[in-house]
Amino acid sequence: MKDRRDESASEVATVPAKATQAASGQAQDWAWIDRSVWTERMLAALDNGVKGSKWFSLIDKVYRPQTLAGAWEQVKANKGAAGIDGQSCERFAADAERYLGELAQELKEGRYRAAAVKRVEIPKAGGKMRPLGIPSVKDRIVQAAVKRVIEPIFEKDFMPTSYGFRPGRGCKDALREVDALLRRGYTHVVDADLQSYFESIPHARLMERIEERISDGRLLELLAGWLQQDIVQGLRRWTPAGGTPQGAVISPLLANIYLHPLDERMAQQGYAMGRYADDFVTLCPTAERAGKALQEIKAWVEANGLSLHPEKTHVGDGGIKGQGFDVRGYVLEAGRRWVRKKSLMALKDKIRAKTRRTRGDSLARIVADLNPLLKGWYGYFQHACRWEFPAVDGFIRRRLRAMLRKHEKRPGFGRCQADHRRWPNAYFAAQGLFTMTDARWLASQSRCG
Repeated sequence: MKDRRDESASEVATVPAKATQAASGQAQDWAWIDRSVWTERMLAALDNGVKGSKWFSLIDKVYRPQTLAGAWEQVKANKGAAGIDGQSCERFAADAERYLGELAQELKEGRYRAAAVKRVEIPKAGGKMRPLGIPSVKDRIVQAAVKRVIEPIFEKDFMPTSYGFRPGRGCKDALREVDALLRRGYTHVVDADLQSYFESIPHARLMERIEERISDGRLLELLAGWLQQDIVQGLRRWTPAGGTPQGAVISPLLANIYLHPLDERMAQQGYAMGRYADDFVTLCPTAERAGKALQEIKAWVEANGLSLHPEKTHVGDGGIKGQGFDVRGYVLEAGRRWVRKKSLMALKDKIRAKTRRTRGDSLARIVADLNPLLKGWYGYFQHACRWEFPAVDGFIRRRLRAMLRKHEKRPGFGRCQADHRRWPNAYFAAQGLFTMTDARWLASQSRCG
């Protein structure tokens, strides 16, 4: 990064030193909840508190027809592959009313049992593979229904510094918070990552934390049953000793429940920590304070049956070149934002897949296929240093020139000057190709105006 030109990052509003986004006692926005489950009376109880801080009699809200129907719509919209039973969303949709009725009856009578989880491995950056659990469609529906019922109970307590897999929050919120703290001088950073977190959450301790807020025995049995679901991969079948399967609808909520005490502890100690699932950064004004924060995190992690990733956890000064740290696809370093190398490589892999030289589609169709990907990627990374974008645009045009040569049955990869003259940048612009460099320039002009 040393050979890149300097550029100031876009300005953002400053935040309090402890990185809290909402004032204590501020009314919560419940616009996202399922109103067929959470009535005004229940919301009032949620705001005012319930006896013993525990909720009873929730299972009837899970198997209510409206809840299961809403959960099915959610699962159908997310699509996803078939589980171990081979039933796809399309097959379920063919007789959804009957299947939902059967599910409701099984839940009501206590006969529902979850099927095993099919495990597959999907590629991730660096040539490694990520395990992904695929529950059956029916199990995904029941998990979505349970999540609709219990999520507000835990959302009421979650800290404002937790951003991952929460309604109304996302990557940009976490990035905005971290950027603001850096501008306030909190440049000493503990960049931490939990090793194999979703596979190592201790079941018994997780259930204890759930039971602090929920006392419905049948609903607790559902949650415990999902933690104990057998996993099938090829000819292998086993029962997990810990963790929640990545890919299960309920897993992100359970993961946040388990790490909530860490959020509380760091806030009580006065640390400005931003967490996105199992990835979190703590920003401090001094190196000494950052060192103490790391010790605090290590102590909590070890006491709770987890471990920090040795290669992805470090302490550095984000204000110095060479000591940048990752936040949701960005690298923040010396007052600037760069796109993380893994994020760039992931984009290029997707572009390669859409621009194979053997693809026989017209240029217009290829551009129409590319543009949604490019616009979405730019929409997230538009605040990176502007020097990132010309190289990406050039890479895309080289791929397209190589395709055009192939269509004419000519060898080569579209890198010679003759090809640039034959198919200049303006040619692709006339075909409607989205260009990140132009989009960034237009955005800067609108800010100046």
